[in-house]
Amino acid sequence: MATTKNNNSNTGNERYMAYVGSYTHGKCKGITILDVDNEAGRLTKRTEVPINNASYLAVSNSGKYLYSICDEGLAAFLILPNGNINLINQESINGMRGCHISLDSEDKYIFVSGYHDGKATVVSIRPDGGIGKVTDEVFDRGLGSVGERNFRAHVSCATLTPDEKYLMVCDMGIDQIKAYRFDKEKGTIALVDILRCELESAPRTMIFSPDGRFAYVVCELKNYVSIYSYKDNGRNPEFELVSRASAVEDRNSNTNASIAIKMTKDGKYLFVTNAGNNSVAFFRRNEKHGTLDRLSVLPISGEFPKDFVLFPNENKCISINHESNQLMFFNLNYEKGIIVMNGHPIDIETANCGVFVKLP
Repeated sequence: MATTKNNNSNTGNERYMAYVGSYTHGKCKGITILDVDNEAGRLTKRTEVPINNASYLAVSNSGKYLYSICDEGLAAFLILPNGNINLINQESINGMRGCHISLDSEDKYIFVSGYHDGKATVVSIRPDGGIGKVTDEVFDRGLGSVGERNFRAHVSCATLTPDEKYLMVCDMGIDQIKAYRFDKEKGTIALVDILRCELESAPRTMIFSPDGRFAYVVCELKNYVSIYSYKDNGRNPEFELVSRASAVEDRNSNTNASIAIKMTKDGKYLFVTNAGNNSVAFFRRNEKHGTLDRLSVLPISGEFPKDFVLFPNENKCISINHESNQLMFFNLNYEKGIIVMNGHPIDIETANCGVFVKLP
C-alpha cells in the first residue's frame, strides 16, 4: 500500500528520539524516552525521567532543550547527544499547573496556558536553556455557557502568530480567542482584539499554515475546525472566518470531544483526533483558499486520543491514547486519505503528549 507523499523532508540518515509526557499519579514517572525507527514507524522504550505530571512537552527550535509542564511550574532539560536528558532547572509560573506550552522562534520565551486558573503566562528562557523569570501574566475573565465544566475561563492554548507580532490565547471556557500584542524586548503582552467564537464551541488549540495566511482552531465541544484568514494591517491583527470543517460524521453528537490538531510540514494535510468516538479525522487542505476537505474519519483502536504525532518522515503516525494507556501506530496513505494500523501498541500509562527530536 502506497504511503508516500510529496514533501522535501530528508530523514534517511538522521537519528531521532521521542519523548512522551504522562501524569504520575500511577506507575509512570513522568517523561518516557524512546528510540525511534523512522522508516518502520516504531518506537522502543529506553528509560523514564521523573517529573511530576508532565501534561505537555515542547522542544526548543535549536533542538537542544526539552521543556515540560510540571506541578512546580516549568522544567527545562538538556538533550544529550545520545538522546537522554538532564534536568537544568524547575521554576514556578505563579499559578496552577499549565496544560500547554509554546515557544518563540528565537527560544527566548515560553508561553504557558493555564486551564485550571485561566491564565496566560510569558516566561523568559536563560542563555543556558533553563527556565527564567515570568515577564508577564494575564488572568482571563468571563463566564461561559456550559455549566458542567466551561462556566469560567479555561486558557487552553497560547501561541504566536507566524510574524510573532501577536500572542493568540484560546479560552475554551468563555468561547473566545484573545489577541495580545507581543513585545519581544520586554516579554510583555497587551490586549488588542478578541475573536468571539460560537457559543459552547470551546476553541481549544490554534495552529497556522506554513505560509502564515490561515489559522485553524479545533473547537472541542462543536467538533469542528474553524478556519480563519490572517493578516496584520500594521496596527492590529485581522482575522476573518473562512469556513468550518466537521471532524466527525455526526456534528450533533454530544458525546464527543475534538482534541488534538496537527498539520503536515508542507501544509497539505491536517488531522484532528476525537475523544468519545475515538477516531482521527483526515483532511486535505486547499493551500490557496485555506479550506479543508475531509477524506475520512477512522478509529484509532484505543480510548481518548489526547495527542496525534507524525513521525519525522510523515509517512507514519502515533495516536497517544490517554485512557487506554497506549501508543497506537499507523501508516498514512495520503492518496486514499486513510490510516492503517502498523504493528502492536506500546503501553504507557496516562500519556498526554509526544514530541520527536533530531539528534546531532
